[in-house]
Amino acid sequence: MSFSEDRSVRRGLPRALMPFVHRQYRLLLGGLIAAMFADGVWAIALIWQIIDLGGGPSQVSFATIAAAVGMLVSTLAGGVLADRVSQRKIMIALEITKMAVFAAVGVAAIAGILQLWHVVVASLLGGVTVGMYYPAYSALLPKLVAPSELQAANGVEGILRPVILQALGPMIAGALIAAVDPGAAVLLAAVASVISGLCYLSMAPSDPRIADIGMRDSPIRGAITDIAEGFGYLWRTPWLWSTLGFACVLVLAVMGPTEVLVPFALRERAGAGASQHSLVLAGFGVGAALSSLVFASLPMPRRYLTVMFALFGASSLPLIIMGFAESTWVFVVAGFTCGVLFDGPMVLWGTLLQRRVPPAMLGRMASLDFFVSVALMPVSMAIVAPVSEVIGLTATFVIAGLFPVPVAVVCYLAARLWQDEIEHPLRDAGEIIDLDVARARRAHGTEPDPSDEMSAGRVDDEFGESLQER
Repeated sequence: MSFSEDRSVRRGLPRALMPFVHRQYRLLLGGLIAAMFADGVWAIALIWQIIDLGGGPSQVSFATIAAAVGMLVSTLAGGVLADRVSQRKIMIALEITKMAVFAAVGVAAIAGILQLWHVVVASLLGGVTVGMYYPAYSALLPKLVAPSELQAANGVEGILRPVILQALGPMIAGALIAAVDPGAAVLLAAVASVISGLCYLSMAPSDPRIADIGMRDSPIRGAITDIAEGFGYLWRTPWLWSTLGFACVLVLAVMGPTEVLVPFALRERAGAGASQHSLVLAGFGVGAALSSLVFASLPMPRRYLTVMFALFGASSLPLIIMGFAESTWVFVVAGFTCGVLFDGPMVLWGTLLQRRVPPAMLGRMASLDFFVSVALMPVSMAIVAPVSEVIGLTATFVIAGLFPVPVAVVCYLAARLWQDEIEHPLRDAGEIIDLDVARARRAHGTEPDPSDEMSAGRVDDEFGESLQER
């Protein structure tokens, strides 16, 4: 397809479908879908494989903690690699690793030689691949679509993640485990990883004119220097430290109650069980998917930081409803509302990260974002149970729902975000006004000179031409 044809097709498409014009993006999305499916299958197969080996809740907990540790220790290194090495090569290597790990576990299970420690090691390695994947994906996406298409692309991911990772993958895994055994489900995850890797192999290099930079000095010293540079950039950028600082509080307050206490509240208040709990999770997923679809179809709001903080700040409030709920449908509605309020602004956040962070820093900033999401999650889950035993379920839900709200206000005011979003507008045409980022993108050959009075409104077209040249 010539560029003129590509441009005309884009103009006739709904905003949410514009990224699909690019073959590179379609291959990236195919790999993402297969990777999420593999992770969704593995999440269920892991639990039932441990049970099949005679393990109980403590063994399952140990394996999931191993996965969390793997994500935690790998994500910052993954951000450094994503800024230094081809993101496509990183993702291919990760899928090869997942395929090898899943295949080894599946074959060992079918052969009857699998042991619990094998599964724990596999869970650790699986966590490492997840921790390194997100920075590479986030740094690669802006190279494949135009700036104004990033919000739609992030919205598509937001739609697919609950559908594939939290619903389809676990559902098919459960059916296969019931029909055959957990080992068969693990092998299915390995096959999905192979498909994901083949999608990435089919992609052309995102920028063949730039070779891998590698590490400066020794690998360890270079990694430490790069991580320090990332933290320095974070500290100098108010919209970054304010958002990630609030995210720490939000994760700490929300994850424990939603993951640990909801089943007990359902049982005690509504006399409900596992099937009703699945309805609450489904409600969250449906709300997340619908909210992501809406934001994928809309242009970037002029007051994008204000909109994002308002929604994030309110996303914990449905926990208050859960604290007083006495019927399943109220829990489902509260879960749906949580999904709407949380995943919608996540689309804005991912787009903001990719449009305002310089390309040379994007991998590290994405890894810091993921690190924040993972670091306090086990802490939240560990403290929520003893807290609820002391003050009760209702009080725990109410405090968790209310506490993030004033913190969001403080972070918003401290960083003067209402002024920042005016000084750094993101125009609908995709033009990035932040001159530092624009210069960095021009250095990579993907950004026209914003000082040119004719460049406004042509950014996406020239970006598309650069994609065609590649």
